[in-house]
Parts: sequence; C-alpha cells; structure tokens
Amino acid sequence: MSTLIASRRYASALISAAEEGNFLDTIVEELQVIKDVLEHSRDLVHALRSPLVKGDKKIHILEEVFHGSVGEKMFLFLKLIARKKRAGLLPEIIDEFQILLDEKRGVINVDITSAVTLSESQSSELVDRLATFTGKKIRPKMAINEQFIGGVAIKIGDTIYDGSISHQLQMLRQTLVS
Repeated sequence: MSTLIASRRYASALISAAEEGNFLDTIVEELQVIKDVLEHSRDLVHALRSPLVKGDKKIHILEEVFHGSVGEKMFLFLKLIARKKRAGLLPEIIDEFQILLDEKRGVINVDITSAVTLSESQSSELVDRLATFTGKKIRPKMAINEQFIGGVAIKIGDTIYDGSISHQLQMLRQTLVS
C-alpha cells in the first residue's frame, strides 16, 4: 500500500473518531504540537522511520517525547500506528489530517504574491473577494516578489492567476514576436 493511501486512511480514521467522540479540537491542537516537534527533530523522524527500531521501542520513544504534551486518546493513536509499523508515516498522516480537515471545514490555502507589501485593507479586501470567488474560507499566505514590477499573482491549488506587470509585459512580447 502506498504511503499516501495509508496516511490518508489513518488520518481519516482519526478525524472520524475525534468527531464521534467530540474531541476534534483537542486532537488538532495535539497534532500541531507533534508536528512542531517532528519538524525540529530530524533524529526522531529517522528513529520512527527506521526498520531497525522495533515497534515497542518506537512506542517507548513516543511516550518519552510526548508524555505530558498529548492526551490519552492521542497517545492511543500513536501506539496504534507504532504497532502497525506506520510510525514512520506520522508526518504524512498529520499533513493528510490537515488536508481532510480543511476539506471538511471548506478552507483552502491561497498563495498571494505581490510586487510590494499590501496594506491591511488591500489584503483583507483581496481575501474577501477570493472567498466570494471560490465560495470557501481562505487561508492566505502572503509573499513579495519585486521582479513583478507591479500587480499580484494568486495561486489556488494548481491554478495560477497572474496579474503581474512582468507577466503582462512577457505576454505582450510574445504577441509582438509572433
């Protein structure tokens, strides 16, 4: 079974259990704690992915690292994936969990790149218009690219809406050459 399929199955099962038990918000917070630890500890990720480290040892490692930071229900989930030899997929399971949760809540990630820093009112107006356009809640990620000269480029999923002046000049150049 591919890692993506397995990660999605475990993430989906965790969301279902958390929703049924009415502890979804707690799980979201605890997964963020786990994600932060995993992002800052490459050794922990290597230990969880290593086939040389047995499942019981992985459970012990997870218990040592996350004792006091996660609740009993989350620790039961961590034990389960360690016993099923899926502890190495923990970062991917967390990512899939966030994707599935965003789908359920109607949230999409949008990359907004502009030539200059947008004012607060410009940013909020742009996000509001994008929310109206997509019909979903927007989680914006702002960036600056001075090579744009002016304008904004927006990436929603795999679609890019490029309204930058540099892009417009490039399109004009292609039109004039052909």
